Amino acid sequence: MRTKLEECILYRNFAEEDVLHDIASLLWRLNDEAFTSFVPLGAQGNLHHSDEDSYWEDRSAYFRGIAALVEMAGSYGFEGNLWHDYLTLLLVNHENAFSKACEIRGRVPGSITALAEHDFSIFKELFDLSFSVLDTAFDTNCGKAICSFQNADVSGRMFNRRIRDRIGELSSSLAHAQNTAAFTEAMIGFYHDFGVGKLGLHKAFRVAHDEKGHVEIVPIKQIAHVQLEDLVGYEEAKKKLIENTEAFVCGRKANNCLLFGEAGTGKSSSIKGILNRYYERGLRIIEMYKHQFQDLHEVIAQIKDRNYRFIIYLDDLSFEEFEIEYKYLKAVIEGGLEKKPDNILIYATSNRRNLIRERFSDKLELADDDDLHSSDTVQEKHSLAYRFGVRIYFGSPMRKEFENIVRVLAQRNGIEMEEKELLSEANKWELSHGGYTGRCAQQFIDHLSGTLTK
Repeated sequence: MRTKLEECILYRNFAEEDVLHDIASLLWRLNDEAFTSFVPLGAQGNLHHSDEDSYWEDRSAYFRGIAALVEMAGSYGFEGNLWHDYLTLLLVNHENAFSKACEIRGRVPGSITALAEHDFSIFKELFDLSFSVLDTAFDTNCGKAICSFQNADVSGRMFNRRIRDRIGELSSSLAHAQNTAAFTEAMIGFYHDFGVGKLGLHKAFRVAHDEKGHVEIVPIKQIAHVQLEDLVGYEEAKKKLIENTEAFVCGRKANNCLLFGEAGTGKSSSIKGILNRYYERGLRIIEMYKHQFQDLHEVIAQIKDRNYRFIIYLDDLSFEEFEIEYKYLKAVIEGGLEKKPDNILIYATSNRRNLIRERFSDKLELADDDDLHSSDTVQEKHSLAYRFGVRIYFGSPMRKEFENIVRVLAQRNGIEMEEKELLSEANKWELSHGGYTGRCAQQFIDHLSGTLTK
């Protein structure tokens, strides 16, 4: 059946929009006083309907829609009026000329806002239509439950709590909007404050390919809630990282960063901490691996005009001498004809300072039996690391520093143990678990937490 949704100009072609069209169609028909062919089942189960087949098709569509709304509530942790939450979710995720302009400038002058208001008038009508007629038509109370839904689990899996709550607040504002103008202002405010679509509503992303082989940026749903303060020690290293990222987020000049040093010293944790600190100020992270470097230009093309600051994150970066993927990275960082956009930086972590494995023979300029231009070979391999303007060293702590990390982590985790015994056990643990590193200390504390709480 055709509906007013087909008259929308900007807000069209939603992902997974079957629920929208099924329920919207029923709502418009059953709220129309002229529609009288729907008569629910009588007391004896006798069906009074002009077209029995269409009745059962519509009934099936209704319950299919109810099931989808409940699944959505489980995924996102929504409560209250799930139909309103669903409509709001569609609107905040829809990337179009209006929504993307609003995330940058707020209210947009000109005809585009008038076209958006046309679409919002249709959605406001969907917010205002009564769900009770559906329960009457199909002799059920499911609609009542959907409009005042109490969720068994409000944590959700798709958003952090802050975004989920803000979408819930927006849903309520849209439901109580007195007119289309108020509805439009609420949407503009959300787009400007929080952004639109996956890039606005999620922190971190990975790179994948769709069924047609096109590069797509996919949200990472579960992010470790690591804070920079959780990383004990490394104050100078963290300070350099914070200063560079602060400049970047504020729109000032900033450098690509290489965090290098021994394994388990907190390089990756520092990046996660940076994300969690600056996410609310528009920072996003896209994780990539070296086999994906050929997709770097396409990824950059998709994000360069968005109102966010992006860090392309390369974890545990290193290359064997036969791997050439680093050439893609060099061209993107610095050296290609196209200027890297100002809203993108590259942060990498590595156990190697120079990123590419070197042979001793590379350093012997006269070793012409191996490479007639060995000094050029050395420079070629060093040139990638040199393209990172900020290089931050994370070294393994000394014994006293390691013991201090253990003390702090034990206190944070509520472990009650005499200090002498705690440090003695920690030193025994490190002998067989990778030496003096922050990771080793955390693993030791996790071990104690598990054994002491049996």
